Amino acid sequence: MAIAVAKNPVTNHLKNRVKNRSRRTRRLPYLLIAPAAVLMLGFIAYPMGSVLYYSLQDYNVTKPWRNGYAGLGNFHRIFTDDPQFWQSLGFSLRWVVVQIGLQLVIGLALALLVNQTFAGRGLSRALVFSPWAVSGVLTTTIWMLLYNPSTGMSRYLADAGIGSYGHSVLSDPHTVFWAAVLAELWRGVPFFAILLLADLQSIPQDLYEAASVDGANRLRQFFHITLPHLKDAIVLSTLLRAVWEFNNVDLLYTLTGGGPAGQTTTLPLYVANTGLDGHDFGYASALTTVAFVILLFFSLVYLRLSKFGGERA
Repeated sequence: MAIAVAKNPVTNHLKNRVKNRSRRTRRLPYLLIAPAAVLMLGFIAYPMGSVLYYSLQDYNVTKPWRNGYAGLGNFHRIFTDDPQFWQSLGFSLRWVVVQIGLQLVIGLALALLVNQTFAGRGLSRALVFSPWAVSGVLTTTIWMLLYNPSTGMSRYLADAGIGSYGHSVLSDPHTVFWAAVLAELWRGVPFFAILLLADLQSIPQDLYEAASVDGANRLRQFFHITLPHLKDAIVLSTLLRAVWEFNNVDLLYTLTGGGPAGQTTTLPLYVANTGLDGHDFGYASALTTVAFVILLFFSLVYLRLSKFGGERA
């Protein structure tokens, strides 16, 4: 004989209230991040989608009669019929490797230096970090004045018997690369110094004291304590800076204009010249898509090989 269990309306009401509250609790995080998600879609997803769309189009505002769907024609042109693409890509890779290597070494040295206790340390830190606060265009203006053949360093070097009067390092194919490198180093080194100094200050001093008791000298302490602790900071800072240097446009555009003879033209600068000066937005979008894929691939490979976020040895 089946026994019917009477339902308690109070109990059911409480259960429904708990369920509704649980639903609201689950929805709350999504509602809180919704404004940020909408902004990201508007400022990131939409521009990326537009670039991908125009990369499949022939879109030149000066030749509207040729505009239309191009399929993979722009990409075929990039890899088979555009030597400037390969030249700019080669220079971009060379620029990134040289800049990141020098900025990391010099920035680490400065971070180690200003991490020590000495008189005037606060002023030294301010001087080390100050170039990072200067904008790219202003940095270029400063270095253009320094490189001016009539009033800059070249004149004083010529007075000292080094070089010749009227020689412009920005016009000489043999010196323009290192002149641009020096200008960017002045701006980029503080980035590494700031990040690495912040991580240096989090290393427990007990580790160094214990190592000293065990007979480890400063060099061994550096390689066995300092560098392993700085691993994640170094990986993250080099990756971020590599992306920024690969996308460098402002300094090279205002300092050299990509010259002489396109020798200092990075891939993003080539994209800017193609789109803004040549008005070929379809081809420029295809170049941008290729640059994005290159950066994404190397970023993933770099993070995988460096084991970013893994346990320290």
